[in-house]
Amino acid sequence: MLATSNMDYTSPNTEFTYDVNRNLLFKKDEQNYINSLSIQQLNTLGNTSLLDIFLSTSNVVEPHVHQNATELVYCISGAAVVSLINPFTNELLNFPITPGQVANVPQGWWHYEIATVDDTHLLAIFDAPVPEAIFGSDILRLTPPSVLAHTYCLDEAQVQATLAPIQKTVFIGPPADCVADVSTSSNPVWQPNNQPNNPPHVNVQPYVQLQTSLHGEHSYGDAVNPAYEHLPNASYMLPTSNYTPYTMQRQLIGNGWRY
Repeated sequence: MLATSNMDYTSPNTEFTYDVNRNLLFKKDEQNYINSLSIQQLNTLGNTSLLDIFLSTSNVVEPHVHQNATELVYCISGAAVVSLINPFTNELLNFPITPGQVANVPQGWWHYEIATVDDTHLLAIFDAPVPEAIFGSDILRLTPPSVLAHTYCLDEAQVQATLAPIQKTVFIGPPADCVADVSTSSNPVWQPNNQPNNPPHVNVQPYVQLQTSLHGEHSYGDAVNPAYEHLPNASYMLPTSNYTPYTMQRQLIGNGWRY
């Protein structure tokens, strides 16, 4: 069913045009910002929406998923790399795109975009009237460090210290107040693929640059404490006054952002 199936096209409130520049979703600075358009701004859109994305070199639309939409990324100007994880092959795929080229991200797939030159302009098109998103920064800042440390056998103090600067949704990274070395890096976080794009590699497309397997064996330094079968290991837990067991916590992310 179309999102506009109940639309009264004789109504004086029917909208056929809109200036996307009026609807700023996020702005990092004058070179890095995102405008958005959904059925909330243009009520005749149907099952489509878009993000108008402007980026300078090495800026990143942070890792995220769209749980309700496929995303088609079209490069208007500049150049970018669209990276995604294929959940069926457990591979990280990087697709460099330049003007006139597109990269498609299926619904629910983890992905991000990195600008490789200044004045990059991307158009992200969705097959949903209002695209939703869950961002990596929200997952990292809302998941208790004790849970991350216990789950992945990490040092809790280091996890907490590392993630402490993430206090809000990032959208475009690095954040404007970032002082780490990565903020001035000119080396994009992807590498060319030395494998030829020939059979027996299936579903190969001309812009694929990297196919990195995520398969691997992991070993952990301590065994599961049977006394905490459904809770984090006691050695990773915060003091009772500061910690709520994750089985009892409210879901804070919910359906994520709706543009």
